[in-house]
Amino acid sequence: MKEPRWLDSSQQRHWRAFVEGSVRLHDLMDRDLKAKHGLSESEYEILVRLSEAPEMRLRMAELAESASQSRSRLSHTCSRLESKGLVRRATCPGDKRGVYAHLTDEGYSALQRAAVDHVEVARDFFIDVIDPADLEAIGRAFTAVTRRIGEVR
Repeated sequence: MKEPRWLDSSQQRHWRAFVEGSVRLHDLMDRDLKAKHGLSESEYEILVRLSEAPEMRLRMAELAESASQSRSRLSHTCSRLESKGLVRRATCPGDKRGVYAHLTDEGYSALQRAAVDHVEVARDFFIDVIDPADLEAIGRAFTAVTRRIGEVR
C-alpha cells in the first residue's frame, strides 16, 4: 500500500482557508440570491449558461456539464425554473430523445435583475478584497484545477 502524501503545515493552512472561504462565499451568495430574487445559486448559474448560449438554449446534457450538475439534479432544478416561468424545455427537432432547455424572456429579465446584485456580492466579498496579482494567480490556479479534473473524467 502506498504511503499517503500528507500536506505540510503551510499546505494544510492554505487548503483549509480555501475550503472554508469557498463554502462561506457560496453560502453567502446563495442566501443573497434567494432573499433578493428567489433563486438559488445553482438556478442562477443555469440562467447564466442559457443566456450565453446561441439562441439562449442548450441541450440538457450540455447544460448539465457546463453548470457542473448531474443530469438528475439539473432536471429537478429546471423543473423549479419551469414552474417559475424562467425556463422551458422542448424536444430537439432532429432528435426526439434530446431535450433543449430554453431561457424565456421572463427568465432573461429575472437574470438581468439578479446579476446586478450578484456581481456586487462577488465584488464585495471576493474581487475587491483580493490583490489583483493574487486574483490572476487564483484564475490561473483554478484553470489548472478544472483542466486536471477534465483529464480524469
